[in-house]
Amino acid sequence: MSPNLRLRVGCVFTFDVPGPSFALIQVAARRGESPRVLEETWQLQPEAEITSFTDLYGNLNRRAVLGLGPARLRYDAQVEVPDVADDMAEDAGQIPVEALPGEVTHFLLPSRYCLSDALMGTAWELFGTTTPGWARAQAISDWVNGHLAFRYGASDRLTTAVDAFERKEGVCRDFTHLFITFCRALNLPARYVFGYLPDIYVEPPDAPMDFAAWAEVYLGDRWWTFDPRNNRRRVGRVVIGRGRDAADVSMVTTWGPATFKSLEVWADLNPTKAVDFAGTPTTGPRT
Repeated sequence: MSPNLRLRVGCVFTFDVPGPSFALIQVAARRGESPRVLEETWQLQPEAEITSFTDLYGNLNRRAVLGLGPARLRYDAQVEVPDVADDMAEDAGQIPVEALPGEVTHFLLPSRYCLSDALMGTAWELFGTTTPGWARAQAISDWVNGHLAFRYGASDRLTTAVDAFERKEGVCRDFTHLFITFCRALNLPARYVFGYLPDIYVEPPDAPMDFAAWAEVYLGDRWWTFDPRNNRRRVGRVVIGRGRDAADVSMVTTWGPATFKSLEVWADLNPTKAVDFAGTPTTGPRT
């Protein structure tokens, strides 16, 4: 049995709320994953009831009506993760479409941000001669990692994989959307994954901590992690949700006049780190 690492993960969202606004929230570590949730807390000011439901993809969503004025939502959790990098299997093969499990074929279809039909010709031109299976998925990840430059502010909520492909830049969700788009165009089922990714055994980036997006591809008889943004096997992924693309696992979606103001995220190895309700770290090296 591999040793485990204890992480503290969480976030603080702030909003300006001039009128009643309903919010759907997906920021909690997903239960039933290899990361084990040891404890978690929620805080919402002004105080309001937070209820939950499970969506079509098995993600546990929270919902609440935000109170008037400045509103703050805080989630904080301690989780335990295996001290091992993402699994890999270079001999994992691509399954013919007709042999795929029925529930997997859903992840071959175009979706809101992953326009696999629009980039199908390009996908076959770029990767049609690669070996089907793991080698093909890795070739796509390598290409996306080299084609896109990472730049904060390079995309917004309307940016699709086609936009990212043409602009040659984006953030982690754009890398993931383009990777998924090419996979689906080549009959590789691929789904979007959203979560926390601490900087374990890697050099921390200069930019502040943020949420992360990566993908899972169905090869052989299971789903495998691919991360075109970082393009390496990593330790400590904490899944929040899965879906067709980012539209299915939005962090916070609001209906009403609420305006997003700020976000802070933490995901690190310091289990005693405290973050006050305003989102300011009181101990620990970084957030």
